[in-house]
Amino acid sequence: MALMDFIKKQFIDVIQWTEDGEGTLSWRFPMADMEIQYGAVLVVRASQMAVFVNEGKVADVFGPGTHKLTTQTIPVLTNLKNWDKLFQSPFKSDVYFFSTRQQVDQRWGTSQPITIRDKDFGAVRLRAFGNYSYSIVDPGAFHTKISGTRERYTVAELDGQLRGMVLQHISDAIAQSGMPFLDLAANQIEFAAALQKELAPAFEQIGLKVEGMTVQNLSLPDELQKLLDQRIGMGMVGNDMGKFMQYQTGQAIPEFAKAAGQGGGGGGVAGDAMGLGAGIAMGQVLAQNLQKGLQAAPAQEAAPAAAASAGVRPEDVMATLEKLGELKAKGILTQEEFDAKKAELLKKLV
Repeated sequence: MALMDFIKKQFIDVIQWTEDGEGTLSWRFPMADMEIQYGAVLVVRASQMAVFVNEGKVADVFGPGTHKLTTQTIPVLTNLKNWDKLFQSPFKSDVYFFSTRQQVDQRWGTSQPITIRDKDFGAVRLRAFGNYSYSIVDPGAFHTKISGTRERYTVAELDGQLRGMVLQHISDAIAQSGMPFLDLAANQIEFAAALQKELAPAFEQIGLKVEGMTVQNLSLPDELQKLLDQRIGMGMVGNDMGKFMQYQTGQAIPEFAKAAGQGGGGGGVAGDAMGLGAGIAMGQVLAQNLQKGLQAAPAQEAAPAAAASAGVRPEDVMATLEKLGELKAKGILTQEEFDAKKAELLKKLV
């Protein structure tokens, strides 16, 4: 009796995987020199698939359910082993289990800003991050191209490869969506959908499916964000260049005050007060001069001669044009906006 028990233990009669560890994508059933008993039971749970590999080749794939291993249930193996006469004996074959449940909350993000072509701003650099989920849908392809003959293959081992694929397709997704940066930032759900669609073929090639994609943040580097803020501020004041220059002056006062406080040798509160006072005084002078050159009333536009008699000096107009040229060079003003303001100022000299 003891001898019979020993012999029976040499053959595997139940093959199953309970997924005792988190983050495992594939697991090879431990067989060593043991053989699978003809008529053994293969148990594949609802979130799994099983792959039989014979002599290095994927021989058969089993979905969820309980399968009795006979020549009728494993036809591919039958052909490989020439079991055309129902020869009932143990056989050897590697069995791999694959987890088909969704691997959720996988993070992606740009370690460095990436450069894209934008309709509004030309070439811009942006940063983005979010998460995604995926699952194994073709275990044969995944085994052949990714996991191979390893005893265990985990989510962590695949993370770097998938993250690189996401970043590689961001530019294509933005081009495919046809939306400029400002619209992308305001419609992150649509951008995520475009990115998921762009990624689908690449994931499919290795047996995976992108189940979900989110974009949690889309932003510009700090220096570009400052320029965008200035352009937004200009849009808020409209076409009134006098108000815009006042806005620019107000933005410059804190920096001027800080520089004056540091350069004046005064420390503490006194130095700050001196710097702030100097900045405010300078701002007032600048605002007054610019207001003289830029203030445009409807009556003056209708009567150029009246505008000339109001005391507009050519040097003020030239200084304003130089300032506008600097704003255009920084990308705050477009060429069309610059040309419109230039024409408006030159009218004042007629």
